[in-house]
Amino acid sequence: MSLPGPRGPSAAPTPEPMPGDHRELRDRFIYLDHNATTPIDPRVAEAMEPFLRRGWGNPSSGHLPGREARAALEGAREAVAHCLGCAPAEVIFTSGGTESNNLAIRGVVEAAGGGHVITSLVEHPAVLEVALALEAEGRITLTLLEVDRWGRVDPEGVARALRDDTVLVSLMLANNEVGTLQPVAEVAALCRERGVLLHTDAAQAVGKVPVDLRELGADLLSVAGHKLYAPKGVGALVVREGVALEPVLRGAGQERGIRPGTENVLEIVGLGRACELVAEESGAGFDRLGELRTRLLELLREAFPGLVVHGHPGDRLPNTLSVSLPGTVAAQLLEDLADSVGASAGAACHAGRVGVSHVMAAMGVSTEVALGTLRLSVGRFTTVAEVEEAARRIVAAARGRAPA
Repeated sequence: MSLPGPRGPSAAPTPEPMPGDHRELRDRFIYLDHNATTPIDPRVAEAMEPFLRRGWGNPSSGHLPGREARAALEGAREAVAHCLGCAPAEVIFTSGGTESNNLAIRGVVEAAGGGHVITSLVEHPAVLEVALALEAEGRITLTLLEVDRWGRVDPEGVARALRDDTVLVSLMLANNEVGTLQPVAEVAALCRERGVLLHTDAAQAVGKVPVDLRELGADLLSVAGHKLYAPKGVGALVVREGVALEPVLRGAGQERGIRPGTENVLEIVGLGRACELVAEESGAGFDRLGELRTRLLELLREAFPGLVVHGHPGDRLPNTLSVSLPGTVAAQLLEDLADSVGASAGAACHAGRVGVSHVMAAMGVSTEVALGTLRLSVGRFTTVAEVEEAARRIVAAARGRAPA
């Protein structure tokens, strides 16, 4: 039995937009919510397929099926490491970004015996909620950093917040709502001078901007497979050599004893192949995302001259467009578009109450502007024609609904 690993055949043709959907554009659902999740790339599915039927060995077993599973597992580890600029031994496979963030933050705190933790007000809940829970448990003292109007942390603010008992700073690489890139490398340098560990949640960044652990200077880095065209339920935590981390789960000694449990070889192979594709297609692929986002912004700005763009004007994800459309309620607009355009809103109304996202609130965005905010995120399979048609549909739906 011989099974292809993540570096196996890759001659599949470039997939069509939204694989499997061959309807005419005017009838097709247009997906502009890639920051929520991405479709599985057909080339990733091709690499995984043998492990659905024949690659069932336990990678901890010494017999033939086990050794073949182990070879596939380690091949994927090498692919992830190559993509992220780290050593294969520094890659720990997890069930996704949430587990990676929990393991990084709790693992550092428990290994240090408590201490002071710094994070920002715009982090993903998988970071914020962990830090708040540790504070409530009395395990840490916590500093939540404010951000500017673009959603960006000031490195000088981090420097002022550092204390003698600070054990960890956790700062996302890219914001999932507005696309702002954080000054992680600059903050990491400050932390290194003080002997403080730096964790970055890179779930939204990998596959959209270059991500290199060594260049960033991070000690821990989280990845989520379903944000880069791999399946849901798989991810990785990169742990720099020498960093002490206490396991969150207890069991056998898989993944250096940091993340016990029999590895999910099927999906790990998918993550490895997805990381290979990121490494192969990075430059031109990133530029193309930026061109699509720019075209979408141009079309919406033509229809809404008073449109408000959220996020940093330069230091941002190329694929992410967060805009407030004057005179609209985004949640209602998306409800009208639910069967034709996929996107997300910056605020929601429930039982007469308005829930503004914590990111919008931290950036000082007014309730009115937040209510009109759409997050539109393009992806690898998005076409210019789809962007133009989506803009047409958004404008038509907005003009057909009176402000609430």
